[in-house]
Amino acid sequence: MARSTPPLVTVAEACCSTVTGGAMTAEAAERLAMSFKALGDPTRVRLLSLIAAADGGEACVCDLTEVVSLSQPTVSHHMRVLVEAGLVTRDQRGRWAYYAVVDGALDALADALSPRARAGA
Repeated sequence: MARSTPPLVTVAEACCSTVTGGAMTAEAAERLAMSFKALGDPTRVRLLSLIAAADGGEACVCDLTEVVSLSQPTVSHHMRVLVEAGLVTRDQRGRWAYYAVVDGALDALADALSPRARAGA
């Protein structure tokens, strides 16, 4: 099955300008802040970690709820925030949603804060 449509702007696109590389546009800063805001919740950080560590690099929402001891609607809300931030993709398979970390999303966030990116390293 095909994955759901990614956000209009991915994290990698939002992070093409680094925080330490000069003045960011308001739009780039907004997109970058949205990604970091999504990671400002410990439950979402944990969910992202569980997905990244899952066999095959993806996890079903049905497998995440028990691990984080939250209801399916609550986990789905957290996952929606991660999808909207461009950090994970969602693939609907029948009744269940499967999530995978967007390739390069976490590296792009790290690079946005790296002074090495400014120096061209």
